[in-house]
Amino acid sequence: MRFQVADRVPVPEHVPPELVHDFDFLDPPGASDDVQLAWKRLHDEAPDIFWTPRNGGHWIATRGEDIREIQTNHRRFSQRVMTIPASAQVFRILPANADPPEHDGYRRIIMPAFLPKAIARLEDGIRAQARELVEQIAPSGSCEFIDDFARKLPIIAFLKVVDLPLDDREMLVSLADTIMHGADRKRAEEAQAGMLAYMTRWIEERRAHPGNDLISTVVHARIGDRPLSSEEILSLVRLILFGGLDTLTSLMGFIWRFLATHPDHCSELARHPELRRNAVEELIRRHGVVNTARYITEDCVYKGVAFRSGDMIQIPNSLFGLDERITPDPLTVDFHRPHPQHVAFGNGPHTCPGALLARREIAISLDAWLDLIPEFGLAPGTRPELHSGASNNGILRLDLLWNTASV
Repeated sequence: MRFQVADRVPVPEHVPPELVHDFDFLDPPGASDDVQLAWKRLHDEAPDIFWTPRNGGHWIATRGEDIREIQTNHRRFSQRVMTIPASAQVFRILPANADPPEHDGYRRIIMPAFLPKAIARLEDGIRAQARELVEQIAPSGSCEFIDDFARKLPIIAFLKVVDLPLDDREMLVSLADTIMHGADRKRAEEAQAGMLAYMTRWIEERRAHPGNDLISTVVHARIGDRPLSSEEILSLVRLILFGGLDTLTSLMGFIWRFLATHPDHCSELARHPELRRNAVEELIRRHGVVNTARYITEDCVYKGVAFRSGDMIQIPNSLFGLDERITPDPLTVDFHRPHPQHVAFGNGPHTCPGALLARREIAISLDAWLDLIPEFGLAPGTRPELHSGASNNGILRLDLLWNTASV
């Protein structure tokens, strides 16, 4: 469900006028140039926590300290609903929409597949795939980075985790893109149905012929003394296959856009591979993606702000990384910054299970790309397509150009 930009709802009685600020997260001023900076303006223009009448009416927390508290205090700030407006959440995703202690059993099922030893076993294959993709792209001297690279590598990695055919990747990328970004509701519903049919087929296959992959683990898992229901299995498989794809694709897009428009930074990373791991954290800090929300479970007062049970509060993680109260000079990207602080993958029990895999994919991608294409820029006459959304800040198109003589 999408509220139009002009739509506003009445201000509830418990919201004082001084905490009302008119902000539409789907269309923040300046988002087409720098979507994170468009959010950052709230630090100067709005209260630390404010209520906006847009998109059904909801709170937004803008400061790092409050974002961290809301991410970790699941008793007051539940993940049972994470979208704004709440009516836009059409199905439950486990374990994301479960709070502790219910959450813990689901997480224990999937977490072993994302621990360091498990990721290490995947790394050589991911590195080979990244290198192959760049080798295909490099001789042409140009590419549309999102479709040609950023959407391809994450799905390859996840297909390896669940041992599904790599030949399915184009079909799955198309379905996921239609679901996440398609403007045509009928096509989005058809894509949802196609995704459901695909997942159901493989769930039944692994029920009959279990392997060592994560889908098999989920299908045959138990919580306590009971097996998972069909709905629980489908929800977990949905998260495993597609939970992080759009987020990682967007992160990579923002990082490559930054390098394309900051040649000194790009050159530094090309010449100094030892900086790349810290650079990944610094670039993630500067380019926060996730804009999810929390459901307030009880009437309560936090820092003098009176919340009511049923209110929604948005916690854009980009504003944590851009908060000068936490990070000095936050708009400057410094690959030598010690211990860049961000909450891109959450905090506490709901920290993203795939955080380590995402970090490794970005680092591996930088290695593969910069080794073959050390200098690149935006294609002349093109403009990156950025957007701000209920779940993610995104980058939909990024046209790059380089001199093939240096390849």
